[in-house]
Amino acid sequence: MKKLTIITLAALLMAACMSTEEQLKQRAAELCRHIPDHELREESKDYMTADFYAVLDTMFNRLPDHEAMDHEWLYYFVTGNGGTIANYTVTAVELTDDDHAVATISVRQQWEDGSFDENTDVEEHCLYMERVEGQWLMSDFDGHKADCIRHITLSRREEALRGAIIGYLKDQIGPQYLQGELCVPTLMMVHEEEQGDSLMLAWCDCWIYWYNPAGDTLKCISGGNHSGLFTLRRTGGNLTVTSFDQTTDGASFTPSARRIFGPHYDLFCNMHSNADVREAVRREQLRELVQTQKLPFRYYQDYGWPAVKIED
Repeated sequence: MKKLTIITLAALLMAACMSTEEQLKQRAAELCRHIPDHELREESKDYMTADFYAVLDTMFNRLPDHEAMDHEWLYYFVTGNGGTIANYTVTAVELTDDDHAVATISVRQQWEDGSFDENTDVEEHCLYMERVEGQWLMSDFDGHKADCIRHITLSRREEALRGAIIGYLKDQIGPQYLQGELCVPTLMMVHEEEQGDSLMLAWCDCWIYWYNPAGDTLKCISGGNHSGLFTLRRTGGNLTVTSFDQTTDGASFTPSARRIFGPHYDLFCNMHSNADVREAVRREQLRELVQTQKLPFRYYQDYGWPAVKIED
């Protein structure tokens, strides 16, 4: 009788373990439907831990759109580009403690008609789960949370740097030109360097443009180049330009640029001399301004040149 009881207890424990594993597998399969693919859906908030959703919301919705092109591995976790969608299968799940589990996910790209490309590799990923108030939620995916946090930190630093330089150019350099209604500097960062905890150096190819609105077009009325080395001081989370060593015009331009940019001179020259790159950056930064401030402009135009569409 005692032996039978032990066997029965063992069977019950095994059944309970299997039941827990199966439940976790089912929950993981449900959570897979909320892995971001080009966009973070609002309803995903109910299936993710609050901190993980906040990180992803910042990545997808609070950073400039153009950053996605430079960081697709962060922006698109498992993506179905080119007419495919990600097909997820939960192959295993491990309970690491009472409130944390890791599910192994097999991912294969599936065509929209339901078929598979035989040449497509099956990838394996990890979905991290955490129990919050009795409910299992997605807390990470392939360790991307830490990657995203690092990227957000760098993006915020870059945002503060650009904001400080743009503010300086508007306030200190902009008034030297014929002024219109809107001053929009264009920045092409050549090199950045931390100097301890409080100082930062930024070598930059800068252009200032003054515009007057004319319907849906920003007409440029003045502008010019002001490139050089910015020294900035950090106070708390803010950066302030303390000095600007800029290139000089005319015959002394090249010697001054060589002195200021030093080992970064060749990179500066490549940027400075490429009008196509400069116009692409100008257009991109105008597009960002129009989008973030919800301005009604669709074109910008230099005197004597055709209008250029700001957005595609």
